[in-house]
Amino acid sequence: MSKLHLVFGGRVKDPMTLDFQDPTKLDVVGIFPDYASAEKAWRGAAQRTVDDAEMKYVVVHLHRLLEPDMEG
Repeated sequence: MSKLHLVFGGRVKDPMTLDFQDPTKLDVVGIFPDYASAEKAWRGAAQRTVDDAEMKYVVVHLHRLLEPDMEG
């Protein structure tokens, strides 16, 4: 199985959390086939918004959601 990764971000209520202000306005960067390409996309998105403390981007391991018992 492919180890898919999702990269998305948006404005958070508190920069120390992942509590997004408006989930309908999330910026979905994309779905990537491996962690390396997802991390590259995450770094690019995060760098574009580095001066905005309320913007946060994350990498989600979709393969862990699809098969939670699968070992890394």
